[in-house]
Amino acid sequence: MNSAALTTLNNHLSEALNTAPAETRRLFHGRGRLWAGLEHVTVDWLQGVLLVSLFREPQAAELEALKQMLVTLTQSTPWQVSKAQSLLLQHRYLPDSSMEVLHGEMVDECVISEDGLRYQLDLGKKQNNGLFLDMRYGRQWVREHAQGKRVLNLFAYTCGFSLAAIAGGAEHVVNLDMARAALSRGRDNHRLNQHDMSRVSFLGHELFKSWGKVSKLGPYDLIIIDPPSFQKGSFALSKDYQRIIRRLPALLTEQGVVLACVNDPDVGPQFLIEGMANDAPSLRFEQRLENPPEFADIDPNSGLKALVFSLAPDTE
Repeated sequence: MNSAALTTLNNHLSEALNTAPAETRRLFHGRGRLWAGLEHVTVDWLQGVLLVSLFREPQAAELEALKQMLVTLTQSTPWQVSKAQSLLLQHRYLPDSSMEVLHGEMVDECVISEDGLRYQLDLGKKQNNGLFLDMRYGRQWVREHAQGKRVLNLFAYTCGFSLAAIAGGAEHVVNLDMARAALSRGRDNHRLNQHDMSRVSFLGHELFKSWGKVSKLGPYDLIIIDPPSFQKGSFALSKDYQRIIRRLPALLTEQGVVLACVNDPDVGPQFLIEGMANDAPSLRFEQRLENPPEFADIDPNSGLKALVFSLAPDTE
């Protein structure tokens, strides 16, 4: 992270803050590898909070120069124009992903909005804050295709897809995640948006031990699969995704649709396309959703992969 890289980052942030988005957005995505020396830096606009995240440890001199640049940014006209209040630096490379306040006050919790829906984020407590911003188009797609449908949301986390589905008129959404604290935040998010809680279910279970519960609440018109690449003791992408794919046809209605996602930079879309063809051949690949432009990547297959599959008509 030399002086040229810091100048690039400063210019990007100054321009972005001059016209700060009305809703939450990523302002700088260095992990897309389009800016040399900044591959480990991301910056998110949390509607008054600027969150800078580092994904590898910089040298001491680099870190000090970055902090100085960011503090200077808080004294600039673009910062004033944006009405930002706090600037936080998250050290994602540390085991506790510790948060450092560079300007303003520490913000443990904040409510942000995306497409008119509100989400409560937890800052400074965990590695992830409660909403994956690169999945914005995925949530939009679910909202546009949820009317009247029964939805199964696997690896639901804080239920972002569930909020989108209910907002889009889903009949019912079943959220499953082994992290009960995340599901609790999902309940909070639904209440925050004044959703009818009778239309939402929460299963705090490990998926592979819960097929019976999942099946009883089906069949489903739409199944969403958005797993972590690896979760110690519960999920490994390379072997466990196929175990889910094999179950899909039995869980779906006759015109069922699947939104299957992968966010491992080393795994391309063919992993899902070939996986469906081998283990659920009745599911036909329809399209890959675009990623938001703010998540541009030097290699499109390194970014988020969100693929739509539908049950092929029975031709027999």
